[in-house]
Amino acid sequence: MILEPTKTETLLEKLIAFPTLSRESNLDLIDFIADYLLSQNVVATRVFSEDGKQANLHAIIGPADIPGVMLSGHTDVVPVAGQDWTSDPFAMRVEGDKLTGRGSADMKGFIASVLAAVPDMAKADLKRPIHLAFSYDEEVGCIGVRRLIDMLQDVTPKPAFCIIGEPTGMRVATAHKGKVSGEIICSGKAGHSSLPAEGVNAIYLAGEMLGALRELQTEIIETTIPDEDYLTPYSSVHAGVIKGGVALNVIPDECRIAFEIRQRPEDDPEKLLDRLREKAAYIVDQWDHPDAGIEVKIATNYPAFSTPLDHEAVRFVTGLTGDNDLRKLDFGTEAGLFQRDLGVSGVVCGPGDIAQAHKADEFVTREQLGKCDRFMEKLIAALS
Repeated sequence: MILEPTKTETLLEKLIAFPTLSRESNLDLIDFIADYLLSQNVVATRVFSEDGKQANLHAIIGPADIPGVMLSGHTDVVPVAGQDWTSDPFAMRVEGDKLTGRGSADMKGFIASVLAAVPDMAKADLKRPIHLAFSYDEEVGCIGVRRLIDMLQDVTPKPAFCIIGEPTGMRVATAHKGKVSGEIICSGKAGHSSLPAEGVNAIYLAGEMLGALRELQTEIIETTIPDEDYLTPYSSVHAGVIKGGVALNVIPDECRIAFEIRQRPEDDPEKLLDRLREKAAYIVDQWDHPDAGIEVKIATNYPAFSTPLDHEAVRFVTGLTGDNDLRKLDFGTEAGLFQRDLGVSGVVCGPGDIAQAHKADEFVTREQLGKCDRFMEKLIAALS
């Protein structure tokens, strides 16, 4: 039996068709959403990137003079290059319960469900407002939402709490890890490979720094109390890319390691970076050569977040889901920035499975979207 698409599914198909890859323009999608909202007499504000090629979107439905609930999601998606998709990533494919397409789970499914509920939001006699907050460039370090947060500083009153619709299987998450990412740049001295004593091999320096990263991970495991609510119960250290050398017969004078630290809310990332820099200084000192150097350079970072279990956001959202089995997330979201920089705490709760995100043939199920749609119905009723 072929099921007729729901309004959410129809909107998801349209959203997936916009190839909103991180660092590329999302303006067509933002314009589509703004026009859709306007058709329901909801006026949206665009908050543009510095170059004007991307934008966040913010709208308030209901009485703006009362603290309300913010529904937040990012519009960008990760690249598809090099992935073995079995169909066009930007044309939604329906197979039984699966809706396949880039961003279906992460996280256009949530945005589609929110938009599908807008007509009911607009018609409802809301006693507390609903804020819509859609951002750009989340996938590359929660970049775009920072400009939105700057704008929201002037919104009075601010939302009472936020719901970040990242894929959690519609379970409520009250905490997640933060992330610091960057490069370790190892510098040496070039020369002919037949005269190794005349140069400094930057790849060897990088090899020792890889060992230092592993040592730091061991230190973290041995000196912290594990939190089994996370899949990885401690802060993690990871090296993902290494690049160095130009030819086999040339002593490499530079080697770069892309690395990240994903820290729990209770762990200070600056202290972990200080330990890494101490290890780098020790390695350089042991080489005792003026051309040997190691620089730890940070590219992006966003904070961890944790909401107290007695916070209104937790009580409110679990009351809607009926699920008190709270969880903590190993991946990051924009929730930490809303909490730290705007003073708005919240929870993470959205349709789909994070295990499907960033993969070829990414999908969300109809069952999950249906759960999110029912959640939106309960949300509107609770605020009316």
